[in-house]
Amino acid sequence: MRLTRLLMLFGSAAAMLLSDVALSAEAAGNFPTRPVTIVVPFAPGGGADVETRLYQRALTENLKQSVLMDHKPGAGASVGTIYVAKAAPDGYTILGSTASITVYAAFFPADKLPYDPVKDFAPITLGNKRSNMLVANPQFPARTLKEYIAYAKANPGKINFGTSGAGSIVHIAGAWLNSITNTQTTFVHYKGLGPLYTDVVAGRIEVAPGPPFLVGSFLKSGKLVAIVNLSAERNKFMPELASVSEQGFPDYSYSTWSAYLAPAKTSPAIINRWNTAFAFAGKAPEVIQQSEASGAELVMSTPEVLAKQIAIDFARQRKIIADNGIKLEE
Repeated sequence: MRLTRLLMLFGSAAAMLLSDVALSAEAAGNFPTRPVTIVVPFAPGGGADVETRLYQRALTENLKQSVLMDHKPGAGASVGTIYVAKAAPDGYTILGSTASITVYAAFFPADKLPYDPVKDFAPITLGNKRSNMLVANPQFPARTLKEYIAYAKANPGKINFGTSGAGSIVHIAGAWLNSITNTQTTFVHYKGLGPLYTDVVAGRIEVAPGPPFLVGSFLKSGKLVAIVNLSAERNKFMPELASVSEQGFPDYSYSTWSAYLAPAKTSPAIINRWNTAFAFAGKAPEVIQQSEASGAELVMSTPEVLAKQIAIDFARQRKIIADNGIKLEE
């Protein structure tokens, strides 16, 4: 009698569970049934904004619902990032972020994180990647990474290395380069990339990292020279330039990327629906054309690839920041 009752209870629980799963699958299968929103944690006009707008039409076509954009800039992109982390995990509010999602949080101890880029989000897809090259004023004596290292070691602290701000991803990349090459530079922080490259061209500072679409015209005119591609592979937009890994540092790779994420606990079915929509957008001719024109390589990855990228970058940023005593810009 007791066994019969247990079997009846088990059967009832199993039926309820299967019913919940069926309802969840049905809801995900119909997703979305109303407009969706991509929160961009940066001001309008920036790279993340431009890229998301580029995908907007194709995403709308695939999802068959309006795709809205909501800008929530501030505090190292944490305002919009935290907003999405706390949003309902129903797929109607997602985040359009960049590699900065692994940078800001990396400055905080584990018990005081403003958000956890690994645990607080359900990755959807990488958008694009942009490799960066180390460029220099033509009067700088080095033309290869080997020559750069030799000069830096012979002149410790005399190379002025430009960044886009104290605690920025460019600053961290420069500190990482110093660490693996056992060199020392003086970091000079700028509020924007325009003034930074203007000063490299003018010779007020010697070197700075830069993506091809920003520094390409300076290279073509001879106002800047390229020393090394800072990503692991050669840049397809400048394939003649050797990469850091080819120069004996296979563990170093500085590239910027964009990504799209949902709040943690969003169902896998809804994540897959969004992933399918982004894959569709990545094949749109206008998206391909405009992405390549801006020097970006479309990736449109699986959620698992993005999850791995975030985990690796977050752990690396924390180590570099701690090892070099890097502080956030006030």
